[in-house]
Amino acid sequence: MKIYLFIVSLFFCGISYAQTSISGSVKDSKNEPIPGANVKVSGDNSGTVTDSDGNFNLSTSKKPPFDIEVSNLGFGTEKVSVTSNNQKVTVVLTNEETQLNEIVVSASRAPERIRESPVTIERFSAKDVKKAAAPSFYDGLENLKEVQMNTSSLSFKSINTRGFATVANSRFLQLVDGMDNSSPLLNFVLGNLIGVSEIDVQNVELLPGASSALYGANAFNGILFMNSQDPWTHQGITAYGKFGQTNQKAAGVNNFYDYGVRVAHVFDKHFAAKANFTFMKGTDWYATNYNGIDTNGNEVVGVDRTNPGYNGINVYGDEVAINLKSRNAFGSSAYNLLPNIDISRTGYNETDLTESKVRNAKVDFSLHFKPWANDFEIIWQSKFGFGNSIYQGASRYNLNGFFMQQHKIELKGKNFFLRGYTTTEDGGKSYDMTFTAININRLWKSDQQWFSDYGTAFGAATLGLATENGNPVGTTPAEAHAYARRRADIGRLIPGTQAFKDAFNQVIADPSILTGSKLVDNSRIYHSDANYNFKDLFKAAEIQVGGSYRLYELNSHGRIYTDANSAINYNEYGVYTQVQKKLMDDRLKLTGSVRYDKAKNFDGNFSPRVSFVFALDKEKNHNIRGSFQTGFRNPTTQDQYIGFDIGSRVLIGSAPDNLTRFSETLPISAAGGGGTTTLNGQSAYYNSYTKDSYTAFDNAYRSGPPSGLGSAAALLVKANVDLVKPEQVKAFDLGYRATVKGFSLDINGYYNIYNDFIGNVNVITPLYGTAVTNPDISTNTSPSALANRDSREYQLYTNTDLEVKSYGFGVGLTKKIYKNFEFSGNYNYSAFDFDQAKDPNFEASFNTPKHRVKGTLSNDKLFGNLGLSVSARWNSEYLWESSFADGVISEATVVDVQANYNIKSLKSIVKVGATNIGGKEYGQVTGAGLIGQQYFVSLTITP
Repeated sequence: MKIYLFIVSLFFCGISYAQTSISGSVKDSKNEPIPGANVKVSGDNSGTVTDSDGNFNLSTSKKPPFDIEVSNLGFGTEKVSVTSNNQKVTVVLTNEETQLNEIVVSASRAPERIRESPVTIERFSAKDVKKAAAPSFYDGLENLKEVQMNTSSLSFKSINTRGFATVANSRFLQLVDGMDNSSPLLNFVLGNLIGVSEIDVQNVELLPGASSALYGANAFNGILFMNSQDPWTHQGITAYGKFGQTNQKAAGVNNFYDYGVRVAHVFDKHFAAKANFTFMKGTDWYATNYNGIDTNGNEVVGVDRTNPGYNGINVYGDEVAINLKSRNAFGSSAYNLLPNIDISRTGYNETDLTESKVRNAKVDFSLHFKPWANDFEIIWQSKFGFGNSIYQGASRYNLNGFFMQQHKIELKGKNFFLRGYTTTEDGGKSYDMTFTAININRLWKSDQQWFSDYGTAFGAATLGLATENGNPVGTTPAEAHAYARRRADIGRLIPGTQAFKDAFNQVIADPSILTGSKLVDNSRIYHSDANYNFKDLFKAAEIQVGGSYRLYELNSHGRIYTDANSAINYNEYGVYTQVQKKLMDDRLKLTGSVRYDKAKNFDGNFSPRVSFVFALDKEKNHNIRGSFQTGFRNPTTQDQYIGFDIGSRVLIGSAPDNLTRFSETLPISAAGGGGTTTLNGQSAYYNSYTKDSYTAFDNAYRSGPPSGLGSAAALLVKANVDLVKPEQVKAFDLGYRATVKGFSLDINGYYNIYNDFIGNVNVITPLYGTAVTNPDISTNTSPSALANRDSREYQLYTNTDLEVKSYGFGVGLTKKIYKNFEFSGNYNYSAFDFDQAKDPNFEASFNTPKHRVKGTLSNDKLFGNLGLSVSARWNSEYLWESSFADGVISEATVVDVQANYNIKSLKSIVKVGATNIGGKEYGQVTGAGLIGQQYFVSLTITP
């Protein structure tokens, strides 16, 4: 923080130089001012942007005569000659159709107009930030074509493009000023928790679909580029303050606050710097889904807490369950009295285990040095993000006081860049809600004692021997179960009491899963990448080469990964080249690229891509494009090295050395002979039964007498789970872009074929005996182990042998329909093809609606300085699959609105908005809180 304050203080200190000053205004053809236009001295570093009235002041050490270049999105570029000091100029920019003429860099790693991009690309500019009917610019990205948001928390949204994504979207890459801001431990993006301030956004570019050929293994289903403003051209102090309220049935009405400041200054022609600070605070969407989860992880609507084996979606601690009869905990004399069903411990609601407060603070600063009078620049950038949020994976996790930081040094010039950065994170006081509840229960009363109390009370009630307050308790099964739970829960810790608070604080501070729930994380990554463009050396074609190297250092101290004894180091690298050639008077552009990547535990992979763009007319108003590429995705660090007990099962990664790194000691029941046994990853992968065959066995066995063990065992099927390997995709894309009578039109279609698709399977491992298909109970004790519930469930990481296919198409349209009114809309169709019957234990987790429609109507100048926009989106019903729970997400219609007013005399913009004005709450993730309404008002002060 001292460094940060020092940098900020530099902005108010300077050294005097001889300066040439230019001032003026920038207008459009209708004599209306253009705010935010770029004004740059040709061949120099000096630059600025116009204010809200279209005026600018620019100082440079360059002496006249020289030229300045003036540009803005949607307009052509104009050059103006400066011949004297203190010259005043008026610049008129000519309108152009904006959507297809905007410059993008991401598609080919070189500047090109969207119309010339060989792949589908979406763009979100600083202008779009202003008119977005959303509480933050990141929320506003949800209205882009192809984007499906997965909301885990008010402050934690992950972007999904083209399907196959949970909240943990490891198939999607997000770069902020060239840095991957994925969590080093978890391998996926944490929304915008360490990202860009909305007053520092220059633009956002989205590439949906496979991008491995240029960006490596993680850019498998899409990549998002968030680019911040350059201090050389965006100087001054900008600040905003935002106040609003969230409204949800479960949480009520709660205030939220969001404010930030940006400071940027050019000290001289060699040195510029900037700094940002933002802070957000609010109340999260309460997660109150009390439907049940069955043994296969499916949501069961209508199951309530009167069910003895109730396991609620947003209830924790009730994952601890046993069948009293199968464990025969009370001896053979009581056997016939015990219920032949699962009994679960009484759990705690999620709202009892978290304060449901979200906070996010972001600090970043950068120093920019240009030692010579050319484009060569040295940049040091540091970013810090910390706060609270809720993340949903295999469980629900309270990210409490997490801290993440990034530091980058970059050298770049006209045709190259070389950068290196490191990302480090600290879990702070984060904890797992499942084990918080489990161990609060155990701190009060052991599982053995609780189930013993339950069984004793159930037996007494069944025999008519139980009384409460002097009155006999009924002997029906429902009454007996209710009485047994009340007796077993006598003295239970009640949320809100001091005893509960003390137990809660003790458990969340303890990293041992046997007694606590704290998540420990001190992981980091080291990354470097480089690119060189030979366009000034070879004129026949544009040739680029580049590469990257990354080192993971996983350090969860054994809490999440199998790194109890030492950190896990894992590296990967890649190199690529691309060639572009324009033909037929530049109407045809051909692009070919290939990338080779190698990761520590896997063979290397080549990712080729070929594409074309062809203009059907000389004006390039009608363009068709097509591309084919093969991409791949390396298994994530979780897929390989996780060893995470989530209560109901253990997640085990399948790196070869991870199978022996993981082990656990488990108790054997009295019926099984007592004592303990030790299982490891090899037991899980090579000595297990498929989950569905175990369910069939268990149902058959429970429905009949113990003598029926042999017939039930005939249903068992040994699991054959291979170690995880890289996932492959063949991606075909076709598209058409056009400008027709003021319409900007973009149509695209895609077809993907996935092989070795990475996913999860759940298996059941017996504590003794050998897992074989249709075991002989006379020689094999594994069926008895399952019958006695002497077994352990594991979630394994593997690939399916079946082909998975996905396909879809999208249409985007933009048109100025009347005066300053602009309409933009898009439609997406998404589907996938997978024969579930041939691999019933495999979950694809497509998690994408088949149909999505979005539309925005806006007017920047409705009346005078008043702007207005209304956005609406609709999605069809879809199936949600994840390791936490599977369920159906209902269709939803959401309407957002905002109005902004430009107060020119104060150089300020006031914005008032509301989201989901229809008021019907909707979900995007099974297990996360339903999304209600947000109302907000903000004031932004510009330079």
